[in-house]
Amino acid sequence: MIRNFFKVAYRSLLRNKGFSFINITGLAIGMAAAILILLWIQHELSYDQFHTQKDRIYEVWNRVPLDGKVQCWNSTSTLLGPILEKDLPEVERVARANYDNDYLFTIGDKKMMKTGNVVDSGFLQIFSFPMLEGNPVTALTDPHSVVLTATAAKSLFGNEPAMGKVVKIGNKDNFTVTGILKDLPSNSRFDFECLLPWEYLKANSDRQDFGWGDNSTPTYVLLKPHTNFAAVANKIKDLKQHYHDESKTLHWELFMYPLDRWRLYSSFTNGQEDSGGRSTFVKLFSIIAGFILLIACINFMNLSTARSEKRAREVGIRKVVGAQKMSLIGQFIGESVFLAFLAGIVALFIVQLSLPAYNQFTAKKLFIDAGNAYTWIAFFGFTLFTGLLAGSYPAFFLSSFQPVKVLKGTFKRTHALVTPRKVLVVLQFSFAIVLIICTIVVKQQIDYARERETGYNRDRLVYHTLNGDLAKNYASIKEELLSAGIATSVTKTSSPLTERWSNGWGQNWEGKDPNDRTAFDRFMADEGLGATAGLQFIQGRDFDLKRFPTDSTGLIINESSLKAMKFKDPIGKIVADLGTDYHIVGVIRDFIFTSPYEPTRPILICGGKSNFLSFNIMQIKLNAQHSTTANLEKAAGIFKKYNPDFVFEPKFVDAEYARKFESEQQQGTLAGLFAGLTVFISCLGLFGLTTYMAETRVKEIGVRKIMGASVANITALLSKDFVKLVIISFFIAAPLAWWGMHQWLESYAYRVSIAWWVFAAAGILSVFITLLTVSYQSIRAAIANPVKSLRTE
Repeated sequence: MIRNFFKVAYRSLLRNKGFSFINITGLAIGMAAAILILLWIQHELSYDQFHTQKDRIYEVWNRVPLDGKVQCWNSTSTLLGPILEKDLPEVERVARANYDNDYLFTIGDKKMMKTGNVVDSGFLQIFSFPMLEGNPVTALTDPHSVVLTATAAKSLFGNEPAMGKVVKIGNKDNFTVTGILKDLPSNSRFDFECLLPWEYLKANSDRQDFGWGDNSTPTYVLLKPHTNFAAVANKIKDLKQHYHDESKTLHWELFMYPLDRWRLYSSFTNGQEDSGGRSTFVKLFSIIAGFILLIACINFMNLSTARSEKRAREVGIRKVVGAQKMSLIGQFIGESVFLAFLAGIVALFIVQLSLPAYNQFTAKKLFIDAGNAYTWIAFFGFTLFTGLLAGSYPAFFLSSFQPVKVLKGTFKRTHALVTPRKVLVVLQFSFAIVLIICTIVVKQQIDYARERETGYNRDRLVYHTLNGDLAKNYASIKEELLSAGIATSVTKTSSPLTERWSNGWGQNWEGKDPNDRTAFDRFMADEGLGATAGLQFIQGRDFDLKRFPTDSTGLIINESSLKAMKFKDPIGKIVADLGTDYHIVGVIRDFIFTSPYEPTRPILICGGKSNFLSFNIMQIKLNAQHSTTANLEKAAGIFKKYNPDFVFEPKFVDAEYARKFESEQQQGTLAGLFAGLTVFISCLGLFGLTTYMAETRVKEIGVRKIMGASVANITALLSKDFVKLVIISFFIAAPLAWWGMHQWLESYAYRVSIAWWVFAAAGILSVFITLLTVSYQSIRAAIANPVKSLRTE
C-alpha cells in the first residue's frame, strides 16, 4: 500500500509540474534555512560539553556591592587557587589560567608567534582536551615545559616529531615540548595554541602576584565526585573575607559558576543571573527556525488545498469503490512526505553550498557530519516531521469531501470571510513583517551607537604592543618616528584606548563619603596622550614630564570622575590609589573606553608611576601628509631595527572600535537574511495561489473583459484580497515587533527610540512586495484573449 501511495504521489508530481516545483522549492529553502539555524544552535549548546568531567567543573566568580548595585565578574586573585585547595577538602583540583597572550617561538632561524595561556599544572587534569602525546598529569609540572596543539607543533617542526624538542620562547628562555594536544574544537571557550606552566611565571615574573586586591585571573575548580555542592558553595562564599579585611568591609562574596552555564547564561543583573546572555539569541533563532519552516509548510498547505477541486473527483471515486477516510489521509500524507524528502535532498545541497559563506559570517566552523549515523537519523526525522506538518491539514481537508456532492458536480469551493487558507497567509506575512521591523530597528541601534561622539580622534591612530625590545627602545623609536615625519605624536599607555584592562575601587580623596563604592577604570599614560588621541581638555593640561617631572604621579580624570569626586576646583587635588598619591593635572571630556551602548564610566589616567599598571602599548598618530601605507612601511623598518625578532603588527584604533559593533551587526544581518528568506518563501506561495486563482477564474475574467472591464480593473480584482490579508498581517505584526524590540533595547543604556516611520516603512514595503508578486499573473490573466477562454463553453 505504501508503494502505491508513493506511485500516486509521483504521478501527481508529473501532472502538476509547476505547482510541484513551487512546493518543493519553498519547502527546500525553508528546510535549508532551518537546518543552517539548527546547526548554529547545536554548536552553541555544545560549547565545552566535550569535557568528561563537565558536571564537576566550576569557575569562581565575585559578587560585590559597587556603584550602588551588586556586580559580578569572573576574574579573581592569583592567591585564591592555592587557598581553595588548602581550605576546601571537597576540591579535587584547582587551576589558574591567565588570559590569551602572544608568544614568540624561535627554532633556529624560524620565528613564529603563537597564542597561548599560562596555566597551573592541574589545568589538563580538569579539562579533558584530547592529548595525542604526553601525560596530562606531568606535562606542565616543569617550569620550562610547553604543551602545543597538533597544528602549532606541525607549523614549528614540520613532519618531525615535536615531543622532547627544545624551543626558545619570548626570545629569552628554552622550553621542552612535553605534550601534544589534538587541535581544540571550535566549541570551546579556550582558543590557545600553546600552554605554559604557572611555575615559570611564578619564578620569572615580578607581576605574578599582586595580593588579594588584584582580581585579574580566572580560577577553575574541579570538585570531587558526589560532593554536596550547596555545602561547598556556603564555604566558599565568605572565604576571601577571612584573608582580606577590605573584602570584609565590602561584603565580598565568591560563588562557583557551573561549566554548563558559561557560554549561554553568563549575564548578571544586580548580583543575580538574569535572562540575558547568548541563551537569548539561541531562543530567538530557535523561534525563527520554527517559523521559517512553518511558513514553508503553510505554502504547501495553501497550494494543496487551493487545488482541491482538481482532486475532489479522485477522492469521490476512491470513496465510492470502498476507500476509507484513514486510507485517503495516508495517501495524501504519503504524497507530502514524498515531496518533503525531495525538498530535503535539495535543502542539503543548498546547505552545503551556503556553509562556507555562513561560517565566514558567523565566525564558526559548522559542518554536516555525513559519516555520523545520528546525522542521517536526525535528517530523516526532520524531513518526516516536515512532511507530516505540511501534509496533515491538506490530508484531512481533502479526505473530508462527500462523494455524492463531488460526483454530482455540486461540490463548490468555500468563499467564507475567514478560511484556514486566509489565516495561514496572514500568519506567513505577520512573521515576515515582524522580521522586517526588527531588522530596521537593529540597524538603527547600531547606527545610533556608531554616530555617538567617542571623545577622541580615531583617524590615523594606530597602536602596537610593546613586545620584545620595544619597551626598552621606546624613546629611540619615538624619536625616529617623529623625525622621519611618520608620526605627529607618539605616546605609550597601559592598554589600548578601546579596551579596559584594569578597574578598581577604594580610592581616597578629600571629602569622600566613607560609604562611597564608586568603581573607576584605570589607565596609565606617558606624556603626549592628549595630542596623540585627540582628547578634549576642559580643565588643566596633558602630562609633560620634561617641564613637570612630578607628572609621573600626575592624574588626568574625566567628567564622570569629576562628578563622582564632587570637586569644584579639581586641579592639584590629591587622589590616593593603590599606595600612590596622585595629583590631578587635567580634566578631559568623557570618552568611550568600553561599550558604546553604555554610559561612560569614571576613568583615572595616571602618570608613569604605578604599583599595579605597566606600559604595554605604543600609541602612534600617523602623519596626514603621507599615505597610511607609506607611513606604515617606514615604521616597519624602524621597528625591525630595534626589535628584529618580532613582526611589526600595528592595529588601527578605528578598526578595533568597529569590533564593538560586531555582535549587534551579526544579529541584524542574520535577522535581515532570514527576513528576506521569509518574504521570498511567502511570496513564492502567493505566486502559486495567484497562478491557480487566475486559472480557475479564467472564464470569469473573459466575461468581464467582454463586458468592458479594463486591465487595471481585473488586476485590482485579483490582487485586492491578498493586499487585504497583508494589511491585516501588518496590524498583527506591528505591536508584536514593537514589544520584542522594546524588550531588546532595554538591555542598552544608550539606545535609539523606535520611530513610527519604521512601522510605516515595513507596512508599505510589505504591500509593495505583495503587489509585485501577484501583479505578474494578474496582468497576464487580464491581457489574455477572452475568446480563447470562452471558446470551450
